[in-house]
Amino acid sequence: MSCDEIQKSLSLYVDDGLTPETRAVCYQHLEVCPVCRAQIADLRAIRHDLAMLSRPAPPADLISSINKALVTEASVERARRATTFGELVTTALQPRLIRYAFSSLTSLVLFSAVFLALRPHMLALHDAARAFDESSAVAGNSGNTLGVGFDINQPISPENYAALRAPFNTESPSLNPGGALATLTWEPAHLHNNGRQDDDDMVVVADVFSNGKASLADVMQAPRDRRMLADFQKALRQNAAFVPASMDRRPETMRVVFSVQRVDVHDTNY
Repeated sequence: MSCDEIQKSLSLYVDDGLTPETRAVCYQHLEVCPVCRAQIADLRAIRHDLAMLSRPAPPADLISSINKALVTEASVERARRATTFGELVTTALQPRLIRYAFSSLTSLVLFSAVFLALRPHMLALHDAARAFDESSAVAGNSGNTLGVGFDINQPISPENYAALRAPFNTESPSLNPGGALATLTWEPAHLHNNGRQDDDDMVVVADVFSNGKASLADVMQAPRDRRMLADFQKALRQNAAFVPASMDRRPETMRVVFSVQRVDVHDTNY
């Protein structure tokens, strides 16, 4: 046998744990192998040193503490067996009830947050509907068909237009449907050499006052055709371009930015 095979059995050889046949094989190997004999000497020295160690004495109260632990465990086991069915059900459902309660509370908080976020819009829609009903009632009392619905053959009144824009007129003033600005149009500008009309646009700032009139305050992008700017200023000052502030329920003076673009309409059959 090789040293690797013999060394696996050396510990049992020292402790007399081998069968006579295996022990005889190990003995024959040890007679010719000094390395394995040195390992046998080391194992016997370790065994001798371990035998010389003093045996530790157990604590004096070891037996009594073990007995007390056994009595306590037996009491817990008897109490567990004596638990009623209702207590077992409650113990089993308690974690689920806690999760369900937490989920319900979270859903309630989320619903409240969404409701509070949408509440201003809901109030604005409610105010718009009420204002529209009031203006429709006034129009109906004056003989207009708007009391029961819009008449497409009749122009919309400033009161009804302001009522329709109730959710937004606190942020921007309502245009006067009969004002010069609402009916402002431009004639085709001069033609270039290529025969195409010169597209033109502008961005201006205007101050809207409590009586609905407005005035040009600043020009952010001037049009190429200066007549557009003059016509726009004239339309603002000619009459009330917007509805009064009281009708719009907005601040008395507001600043508005206009982005004006020219659109050519060739078909007039509408």
